[in-house]
Amino acid sequence: MVMVADSVPGLKGFIRPAKLRGTAREMVLRMVIGFIFHRGRMSCLGAAGAVRSETRHRAQVSRFLARPRWRAHDINSLFREALLEMEAAKGRFLFLVDGTLCGQQGKKTKNTYSTGNRRRRPKKGRRYGKKKHARKTCHSFTMGLLITPSGIRIPFQRPYRTEKYCQEKGHVHRTTAESAADMIRDLPLPEGVEVTVLGDTAYDAQVVREACEDRNYQWIVPCNPERVLAGEKPRPKVRSVLKDWSKKSLKTIRFVPANGKYANYRRLSPYRVGPKAKSRTYYVHQEKRAVHSVGKVQLVFSTTKQKLTKATADDVKILMTNDLRMSVREVIELYSIRWQIELFFKELKSTLGFHQYRFQEFEAVEGWAESALTTVLYLEWYRARQLAKRGLSEEKKRWWRHQRIYGLCQAIRLGTEQNQLKYLEDRLETDGGIRRLKRLIRASYPSEYRAAT
Repeated sequence: MVMVADSVPGLKGFIRPAKLRGTAREMVLRMVIGFIFHRGRMSCLGAAGAVRSETRHRAQVSRFLARPRWRAHDINSLFREALLEMEAAKGRFLFLVDGTLCGQQGKKTKNTYSTGNRRRRPKKGRRYGKKKHARKTCHSFTMGLLITPSGIRIPFQRPYRTEKYCQEKGHVHRTTAESAADMIRDLPLPEGVEVTVLGDTAYDAQVVREACEDRNYQWIVPCNPERVLAGEKPRPKVRSVLKDWSKKSLKTIRFVPANGKYANYRRLSPYRVGPKAKSRTYYVHQEKRAVHSVGKVQLVFSTTKQKLTKATADDVKILMTNDLRMSVREVIELYSIRWQIELFFKELKSTLGFHQYRFQEFEAVEGWAESALTTVLYLEWYRARQLAKRGLSEEKKRWWRHQRIYGLCQAIRLGTEQNQLKYLEDRLETDGGIRRLKRLIRASYPSEYRAAT
């Protein structure tokens, strides 16, 4: 927690373009500070006491998150535009899409569904005991991560709403693939920029391909194992190419993630950068074929095993892209960057505590998710502002480029502590400042715990 919100470096200036007023502005600041400075479990209670001089009851935070008015104008879109304006490098944009789940437990939690197999087994060796437990369910979010040529990361999210919840609330039901397609169509990028969409097998869907075609974007996804080649029936499956794998002339692709034209898209640990950095080796076969319901695509069959007599779907990954002119090396290297969104999910949950909420109403969950993304956007904005400073040494620039969410939170905490020490120093110089500081400390405690004076 912090003593005063002004001590967090640049936060109020970052929030200012949203033109929030009164309580909304105060609560957004409080949520961002709570995500960055929380110790232990992140909760509404932690956010309520994040600013010691202006403590609030936790119920005020939860009511604010569930209120739709402050989210009506999508303030995060303004912050994304500000980040894109700071992008000076030219080159390819990468848009990574994937889904993440947040486990919930409670019969009254709205918009949850179960991913478990609850079918009853025979009595012998029955899987479940006689004790009854609350059924575990989850919330799902379809997320996108836009990585700019210089490495700025801009997150997007669309919550998944079940059909039952949509009927109750009057929403239009959208699948995860349809939500990903909506995000692709709404990307705030000008026409003509080069964009490559990366996803896993769940996004090998027609709606995603159509959205990419509308925006003239490239896409690379793993081929669904049930896909078949175009032609008359019976159509052979795409993976039938693996039957003659031993007769294929394989091309060896070797690259070091820390080097090359796509090094800025990764945030590798400093210990994985340098002359001792490990290389990755793939053995690849490429074909340009027509796939049923997709059209002519480039198929890239890749494996890390050099000698395979009988290749299976587990041994060889089949990548599919609509860019017929892209080199095999570029397909492999670009798709390897897709793992960055998995690292983003890990940071979002383990560092910011994104999954630690407990709400009954899903509107509050949506507000919580938007606040978490606001925090990520602020951290990225702070990083970009530091890198834009003139006279910054190459060593310090390298430090700022490599930092992930945890390192950025530590940098914000350090800057805040220094600002607070300066704040105390200024107040202790005069009698009026000391009196003001006493009032500030007194106000940091709830009224029922303030000693009578």
